[in-house]
Amino acid sequence: MAFVFRMRMESTTSLLVAIAVVAVVLISFPAYRLFFGISLLLGIAVAGILHLRNKYVPIKEADVDNKRPLGL
Repeated sequence: MAFVFRMRMESTTSLLVAIAVVAVVLISFPAYRLFFGISLLLGIAVAGILHLRNKYVPIKEADVDNKRPLGL
């Protein structure tokens, strides 16, 4: 149980550090703001398209030909 709690704390701390680094870079270097904004919009658009595709055209088990392509 302690390992799971420690792992959760490490991942939370890592996420906070990553957010802080991105914030510092965006504040320090204005040129990165445009790149970050475009990347964020593209990521949201792709996630939305994939979500809608999977919602309306779900993958069926019959669509998957070979679940073990290497034969392992």
